[in-house]
This record gives sequence, structure tokens and C-alpha cells, in this order.
Amino acid sequence: MDRIRILQIGQKSWKERFQLSDRVKLIFVSDKVELKKEIYELVVLERNLSEEEFKAVDKMSMAYCLFAVDSFELDFNTKKLFTRKMGKILCANDIQNFLDNEVKKYFPKPYGEKFRPESLGIAQGFKGNIKWQGQYSVNLEGEYGEDFTQIVFWRGNIPIEAGQAIEFWLEYKKQDDVEIMFVVKQFVSGSLADICDSWEFSQQDLDEPVIIEGRKGAGTIFCELKAKGSGKLSIIGLHDRISRWDVGKFMVGGERYVTSNREEIFAYFDPGDMKPPLTVYFSGYKTMEGFEGYYMMKKMGCPFLLIAEQRFQGGGFYMGNKEYEKLMVSVIEGYLNRLGFYSDQLILSGISMGTIGSMYYGCDLKPHALILGKPLASLGNIAVNERLKRPGGFPTSLDLLQFHGGGMDADSVENLNERFWNKLKESDFSHTKFIVSYMYEDDYDDTAYDKLLEELHSTGVQVYGKGLHGRHNDNSAGIGAWFKSQYERVLREDFNRY
Repeated sequence: MDRIRILQIGQKSWKERFQLSDRVKLIFVSDKVELKKEIYELVVLERNLSEEEFKAVDKMSMAYCLFAVDSFELDFNTKKLFTRKMGKILCANDIQNFLDNEVKKYFPKPYGEKFRPESLGIAQGFKGNIKWQGQYSVNLEGEYGEDFTQIVFWRGNIPIEAGQAIEFWLEYKKQDDVEIMFVVKQFVSGSLADICDSWEFSQQDLDEPVIIEGRKGAGTIFCELKAKGSGKLSIIGLHDRISRWDVGKFMVGGERYVTSNREEIFAYFDPGDMKPPLTVYFSGYKTMEGFEGYYMMKKMGCPFLLIAEQRFQGGGFYMGNKEYEKLMVSVIEGYLNRLGFYSDQLILSGISMGTIGSMYYGCDLKPHALILGKPLASLGNIAVNERLKRPGGFPTSLDLLQFHGGGMDADSVENLNERFWNKLKESDFSHTKFIVSYMYEDDYDDTAYDKLLEELHSTGVQVYGKGLHGRHNDNSAGIGAWFKSQYERVLREDFNRY
């Protein structure tokens, strides 16, 4: 495991006063704090900062990860940084307890994944009907017995380290006559038979993510689902994530929102310098779960919000039912209101899958600007392109067509395309800038930019476009460079930043 770096700013090193675990790397500074390239997992203040130190610590610390020991009184300058960083007070008498029990939650590299559909096995004893729905779900129907019996299990045991916590979230649907139980077993490291620990979680427990901890050392984890009763049971997806316990989802400070259908939205908010605009970045498609774009957005200095979602295999392109879409809008509006900003002080942005989220919810939020890289819009066409233009390249597109479009035929393709375009056509973008970099030979959606120009009817809307040659993933570096340069331009010209 990577070590947790603590930057301690004070008079006397904690190494001389407290017991530090092997997982902790303490960097102690007693005199002037110099700016380094590192961003530390934790920063602890035991004295006030000068103006120059303020700037250095601001760059080297993360929101929610700054602590001030209560042995001194914060002056105006230090309090300003403390507020920006959503800082926390640490009791001087509680430092050893903090080192023993809290520091482990601030590990540097978050990790999460969704078990691949092909890793799901059906128990041999199940005699009912089994139907696979693409990579999205497996649907079972039948008798499960009067007592809890294994129905499905997940192949490919996952590792757990000593003292590490892993969080599981099961997406499923079922009829009332079916009752389920989620079981986790830990094998002794190097063994496939010797069980050293186990956990059972009831159906009620599964209303929230469930957590296990490597309390008996390192090993590997096996997961199974038991059921009893009879009826329909759909297993949509099992997610496993290294847990930070109570300090955040994926990142320290990360928030989780969930609908009644067990569909999740994740948000990470950094107040930055608390001056306009609020910049929102929608994560792109990726199978490793978590947020994207943190370092890029932090470098800009303004408040930012990272949005991620983990439905389907790699992401569900941010569309959903009415409850899901209403929740997404309310999440972003909540942070905008928290800052006291208006819609003309909002920028929505994303690359590839993230452009759908930006444009789709831009219709509701009417931002100052949309900054888009490799825009995708006609999701139905993306699925059609899987057959000849991009064979086997993006099978999730077929799941999206089935789920969001309602089928796999031409009408479903058209319905899914129009779902996006109808919303866009009915929206007022008269005060919005569209800043778009796109690929001429895009093998996902090569019509997105041209159709955007056709369908934007708002008077006053501004569109800036830059095309690059290649398919969707041929020049990510070029797209990324233009994306960042346009962000800097908008912040400089429209908000007097930089």
C-alpha cells in the first residue's frame, strides 16, 4: 500500500511525541513552508501561516484534508485557508488516537470496480429460467427454496489488505416473494479453501453499501448471493470499492446520491477560492470507478465539482428516468446555491461520455459556457456504429440502446437519438457559449458537431469549434490540450482570472 503523507507545520515533530504506523510518512516543517510539487494527503497546522505560506499550502493541500490543532488561535489569513479547505479542528489531546484510527482513511489512491458480467456464475442447483440481458444484467425466475441457498456467485476473488475496508454495493431488482442475503468470505492469503473470516448481510443491510474489513490480515474475498422464496430476481451489478469509512466516497469529501432504483450519482466539491465561476466536470467512460479530472480542475483555482456515475459497464452516459435526472440537476444546483452563484457563473464541461452530461443538463441549468471535447449526442447512432464502423469496440452502447431506447430496432435507435435532440432544441441557450473540439472521422458519433450547429436555434448562442483528424480515440492529447486552453481563455476573458 502507498504511504499516507502528512505535512506537519509546527514547532516540534510528531515523530518525537507520538507513535506513527509504517503506513505514515511524516514531513515536518518548523520554519518557512516552501512550495513543492506534491499534494499531500493530510496537512496539519500547529501555527498560523504567512501570506506566502498560505499560497504554498493552498496548492499542496486538498479540500477536507486540512487540520488545525486547537493549541493555537487561527488568525484572519489562516482562517481564510481553513474555510476554503473545509478544514477540521484536531484536539491536541486526541492526536495519537487520530494517528491510530483516522489517518488510515486518507490513503492516496482510491479504487473501485464493477464485477464484469462474465464473472457472474449461476449455482448448479438453480433449476429456474436464466436470461442474460447483454452486459447489463442476468434475470432469474423460479423457485429458490424455503431456506437461503446460493443462487449466484462471482468468480475472480479480489484481494484485501490487513486493516483495509472494502465497500460493496449490489444493484438488483426483485419481486416481493424473493428474499436475498449477501455473503462474503475471506480466504487465508495463498489458499482457496481455508476461510479465516466471513460476513452475512441481510436484505435490509443492503439498503446501504455494506463494509467488510481485513481484521484478520490480508487475503482474498469471495462473494455470493443467497436467496429463498420464488419469483423474479435481476442481478444488475456488484460494485466493490476501497472504503474511506465515514470521510468520503472515492475521494475524501466525495458524496454519494442514490435513487429508489439503486442508481448512484457521485459528486466531489472543492470550494477553491470561492469566487465565480463554479466549474463542473463530468467524468468520461471508464471501468475503474471514481472521479476524473481532479488535478486539472484544481489547477484552475476556482470552485469545482466533479460528477461521476458507475451504471452499466463503464458508465451510463448520465441519462436516466425522471427521478435520476431530477436528482442530477438538484445535486449541481445545490452546490451552486451553496456558493451563492447564478447560472451565468456556471460552466459545464466534459470529454466523450462527459459531453452528454454537460449538454443534457445544460438544457436545465443554462450555464455561461459548455466546454466539450469529442462530443457525443446521438446515442442510438453510437450503438448502430458498433456493427460496421467499430465492431466490438464499445459493446456498452448496445446496453444503453436497450435500456434507454427500449429495444434494439430502428425505432429504438431513433427514439434514443431524439430524446437528446428534442431536449436540446426546446432549450434556451441565448446566453451560453458552446466551445467544442471534435474528431472529423469520429467512429462513435461523427455527426455530433454538425448537427449541434443545425439544432441550436437560440438567438445569441455562440459556438467555437475546432476539428482534429482521426477517430474518436486517435488524438486524446490534442483534444485535452485544446480543452484546457479554452478553459483558461474563458476564465481569463469572462471572469478576469489568471
